[in-house]
Amino acid sequence: MDFMKLLKSLEELLYELVSWLVFYPVTMWRSVVKPLRMMSYADMELADKPEDQYEETLSPPLFLLITLLLSQGLSGALPSIYDPTEAARELGSGSNLLIARGVIFGIYPLCMAVTLLRAKTVRITRNSLRPPFFSQCYVAAPFAFVLVLGFDFFSMPQQEGVLAGFLTIAATMLWYAQAQIRWFMHDLDISAIRATGIFVAAFLFATVAAFLVAGLITLDAKSIAPGAG
Repeated sequence: MDFMKLLKSLEELLYELVSWLVFYPVTMWRSVVKPLRMMSYADMELADKPEDQYEETLSPPLFLLITLLLSQGLSGALPSIYDPTEAARELGSGSNLLIARGVIFGIYPLCMAVTLLRAKTVRITRNSLRPPFFSQCYVAAPFAFVLVLGFDFFSMPQQEGVLAGFLTIAATMLWYAQAQIRWFMHDLDISAIRATGIFVAAFLFATVAAFLVAGLITLDAKSIAPGAG
């Protein structure tokens, strides 16, 4: 009986993993082309029963984590003047590096969600924060993927990827900014100028926080690394 339960669990796991091959590109395409619709979709799906949520796409946090995993793999495949395995070694494993990236890039949807709730004067609780955070994960994923790719171009040998890096980062920043500004305009019913100011403030705060967290993670990893000190 226990063996049959194990087989059933493996069956569900296999189906879930294989289904990502269909639903991941669908989720990415919709998030890039129609970010506001996907953000509204994330809000609506949370009102359904857990087993009925996100039937047509991946759930937002899972989508973000898979995107970061793919980004991590792509970074290791591109030519670089840096050792692509160094960060993973410092953190102990590739899975620890993925978790660290998830925390760092998760700061952006968190800050945007908190900013929205504060602007609405809504009390911030685990329940009230979940919908805007989930919505933000849909736009944070493509933003993080392309942003990291842009920085990977900068690290290519002989500076051959500098121009591509600038263009890539500029493109993802413009895309992310327009999606967020439109989101604030829609959800807060405010002008484009005010929405832009709110976005810039939230983005700068998130960026500073992300760098601080990344620095703390790096310092902690170095302090516990074998031979440190």
